[in-house]
Amino acid sequence: MKKYLLSIFAIVLPFLSFAQETTSEKIDTIFKDYTGWFVDAIFYEIPFSETYKIPWVLIVLIGGALFFTIYFKFINVTGFRMAIRVVRGHYEDIEKHGADTLYGDNTANEGENIIETMRDDGADGEVSHFQALTAALSATVGLGNIAGVAVALSIGGPGATFWMIVAGLLGMASKFAECTLGVKYRDVGEDGTVYGGPMYYLTKGLRAKGMGGFGKVLAVLFAIFVIGGSFGGGNMFQANQAAAQFVKVFELDPASNAGLYFGLVMAALVAVVIIGGIKRIAKVTEKVVPFMAGIYVLASLIILGANFSLIDDAFALIYEGAFSGLGIAGGLVGVMIQGIRRGAFSNEAGVGSAAIAHSAVRTKYPASEGIVALLEPFVDTVVICTMTALVIVITNFDGGFMEYGVEIKEGVEITATAFDSVIPHFSIVLTIAVILFAFSTMISWSYYGMQGWVFLFGKGKVSDLAYKILFLFFVVVGASISLGAVINFSDAMIFAMVVPNIIGVVILSPVIKMELNKYYKAINVKKDAIEDGADDLNEIL
Repeated sequence: MKKYLLSIFAIVLPFLSFAQETTSEKIDTIFKDYTGWFVDAIFYEIPFSETYKIPWVLIVLIGGALFFTIYFKFINVTGFRMAIRVVRGHYEDIEKHGADTLYGDNTANEGENIIETMRDDGADGEVSHFQALTAALSATVGLGNIAGVAVALSIGGPGATFWMIVAGLLGMASKFAECTLGVKYRDVGEDGTVYGGPMYYLTKGLRAKGMGGFGKVLAVLFAIFVIGGSFGGGNMFQANQAAAQFVKVFELDPASNAGLYFGLVMAALVAVVIIGGIKRIAKVTEKVVPFMAGIYVLASLIILGANFSLIDDAFALIYEGAFSGLGIAGGLVGVMIQGIRRGAFSNEAGVGSAAIAHSAVRTKYPASEGIVALLEPFVDTVVICTMTALVIVITNFDGGFMEYGVEIKEGVEITATAFDSVIPHFSIVLTIAVILFAFSTMISWSYYGMQGWVFLFGKGKVSDLAYKILFLFFVVVGASISLGAVINFSDAMIFAMVVPNIIGVVILSPVIKMELNKYYKAINVKKDAIEDGADDLNEIL
């Protein structure tokens, strides 16, 4: 442990010396110089007319979501109730009692040594669907819901909220598809560790369709992008917003390198967790995320309750703005782009990252986990992001702290101001929430990035050490530079993951449908058994 920490600080401390002589603006400029070309390429806008230009990557993202929604017969609506039932354990007997033997699989499901997963719950080592859901939510519920919403509203106006909701609803189908494949094509190492995600279903799934070479290329691209995404949206954006809120609340001088020192402390805390591996990550996130999310949602409900009579006015403004184009020049399409972009950044549907977490679940039916996963965009975007937007819109009816159409620099500060206007000094609590959300997201994304790293460079202590040192280094970088550079690079890396992922998932859609039908058939077997008076599936197998 000591040796590991010394290796980390051997990398970080030279950067500290450099930063003491260099302003954050200079660091920001250097960062932009090295990453600007990539950002420009990912968000290149295709002109459809003199007025309307749409980033090509958003066309891929939304096009894929629409395809999955239609191809799977609106699974985001028809599968919602079933997803709740699966999470509540209504179909556990078809997982544990061998309904899969109907399909010729005689593998024993009970009394085995269970694979290591992201959620090791102790005694029998089995990971429930609910635990897998919370594991993935720990990486998505956070600053995107707090800071990202404020950024979207500042640029696109209240109407951006409408398109965030649309992105969340459509994203449910994308999340279902990619997470089903994550379980279907996962690998299990010799030590029982699960390796899953787009890297594996792009490789194995497309190989089965005679497209092995193409699948390998897509998998390598995704692995590169997920590593970049772990450094960007899963790391630097989190550290940046946490540092900004910390500096503001304690009224520190931004020019005093306070953000840098905050980043060093945060990096040290993250190091302690990720050195301990995925089991320690799981134990930390499962305690931090539900607690802070609960406090945040409760505070939002208090504000909305205190302003109950204004909620309908807020929704009216959101609906009107969605189609009138209130905000920065770009009109309707401009508002739509901002809402969809921030919604996708928040819930990561279509990005493929969640498939890495969900692939570790214990199940015989890949589609069962896909159905559970479709709840993520609903909880993250449709519920929590909408609550944040309503709080901001309601408390800003008089334009007291935000002028729509004027891009803000710090999203967290706007959200904190909105909460403070009703709950005095809540910004202190929000600061703690922001830091803890950032912390949990960073350690979860370190796992995602590590999976991509292992896929590219193989397993081993040296390889692991190299990734973790780089990850901790970028914690410090993120806390030290401006939001503009961070958010652009974060968006670019995460949206870059969309391209190889969506291409592969679309090609593998027939496989997903087959798995869905298999799961539906198992559920129907259970229903028939109950109707025939059987206590459980063993009586008819």
